[in-house]
Amino acid sequence: MTDITRINQNTEVTLHFTLKLPSGDVVDSTVGKKPATFKVGDGSLLPGFEQALFGLKAGDQRSFEIEPERGFGPGNVQNIQTVPRDQFSDMELEPGLLVIFKDAAGGEMPGVVKAIHESFVEVDFNHPLAGKVITFEVEIIEVKAA
Repeated sequence: MTDITRINQNTEVTLHFTLKLPSGDVVDSTVGKKPATFKVGDGSLLPGFEQALFGLKAGDQRSFEIEPERGFGPGNVQNIQTVPRDQFSDMELEPGLLVIFKDAAGGEMPGVVKAIHESFVEVDFNHPLAGKVITFEVEIIEVKAA
């Protein structure tokens, strides 16, 4: 009798996945592309997404709803900042626009324009998926000991 390897702490998993918003819009997917491979616990998947996979084996297909607390977080009002309007002199501003800022270390910090006022702009630096329930569809291709 062969032992079927199921996803747990000491496994490497190859899978296809699709992330969807409650509206059904697809955020990300590997379907039709190269599948994703990761080691459980390596940080490439958020813990809530990883935990949903535990116990699955090659060939399994599932769909999970991941609550914000187990996904990208609930969002934090402190991550909504006001930026002087004159910093956007060359831009057509509109709510929902993604803007990339440089942080003090020279790294990129994406923010989404929430509201535009006469002298300032409200920019949300929360992860774009924060506060959203995400549907996580998976097809497990291979599970092996890590």
